[in-house]
Amino acid sequence: MFHIFSPYRVCPLGAHVDHQHGLVTGFAIDKGVDLRFEVREDSLVRLQSNDYEGVVEFDVTKPVQVREKHWGDYARGAKYALRKRFELTHGIEGTLQGSLPVGGLSSSAAVLIAYVMALAKANGITLQPFEIAQIASEAEREYIGLNNGLLDQACIALGKKDGLLFLDCDTNEYRVIKRNPKMPDFEIGIFFSGLTRNLVNSDYNLRVSECKTAAWNMLAYTDQPLRSLDRTFLRDIPKATFDKTRIAMPARFARRAEHFYSEYRRVRQGVTAWETGNLKLFGRLSFESCESSIHNYECGSPELIAIYDIMRTLPGVWGGRFSGAGFKGACIALVDPAHKENIETELTRRYLEQFPEYEETFKVFWVHPDDGARFIE
Repeated sequence: MFHIFSPYRVCPLGAHVDHQHGLVTGFAIDKGVDLRFEVREDSLVRLQSNDYEGVVEFDVTKPVQVREKHWGDYARGAKYALRKRFELTHGIEGTLQGSLPVGGLSSSAAVLIAYVMALAKANGITLQPFEIAQIASEAEREYIGLNNGLLDQACIALGKKDGLLFLDCDTNEYRVIKRNPKMPDFEIGIFFSGLTRNLVNSDYNLRVSECKTAAWNMLAYTDQPLRSLDRTFLRDIPKATFDKTRIAMPARFARRAEHFYSEYRRVRQGVTAWETGNLKLFGRLSFESCESSIHNYECGSPELIAIYDIMRTLPGVWGGRFSGAGFKGACIALVDPAHKENIETELTRRYLEQFPEYEETFKVFWVHPDDGARFIE
């Protein structure tokens, strides 16, 4: 019996820019999904989930079927992306268990990475962590239909408990920046709104298209050649071009580009703050990132915005923002552990005063940075 732990992830800075080849940061956390499995003698995959109903079955040697819009699609997506590169002959029999009932922590990417690792193990395929991230990202884009970048998968595959992942989504260069010994202690608070979400059915893909359309506008206004939309990224266009053309383009596209360029600057500043142990500045930049997500990227439900507004006022919160795509899901915060009990009490009280209908589903969790996806002995 094999056991894979694939962590969830949080992104304090660098939100909504990976699909435009921006700069991102993130942590893997000590909550995630556990996949326990055995390698089968034949080519059948048979999976059960402790969180969802039904049994998933398919053959790894046969072409991938059409998406069924069912939790088993993630296992089929892993098969799809691996079969593009390798011959698969052995299936697995396993059970999946998630540890937090929370949207916004990239549980889908964690599940995909676990399946990629399991099917690779079953078929004698050796993959480096970054390869696992790339294969899982490709599965989510091409099979699941979410036009994502590499942020989620990279955090989950490459995370280290004693550092911050810094990834350039244009060059794929990355480093894990060790925590400065001068940095104050922190824990990560996860404040789950009570709303669940499905990214493929949210405005996630629409925002990606809007960013690319902003890039097209800039190229057109400056008489530069256009490329196909799938090969057009804001990262390829200098900010000076945006400054010249922003007034000419429709305001919604200008706001999307403004978020990208301002987030690029915030990540640069945030990495320096992290390196020097300046958690106060790092946290403030995370708050500013969320402001831009609300006003420029225009994501965030009333519930998420309420959580964000409350946590900004609470002593002991260094900084924070929406987690994940920011349409429903959760907010995350970097918190002084000495204040966490008061933060949980006050935030819960004030949030439920505004949204009493979530009394049964609103949750607060406390987590720590952790190492990336791995086999557990």
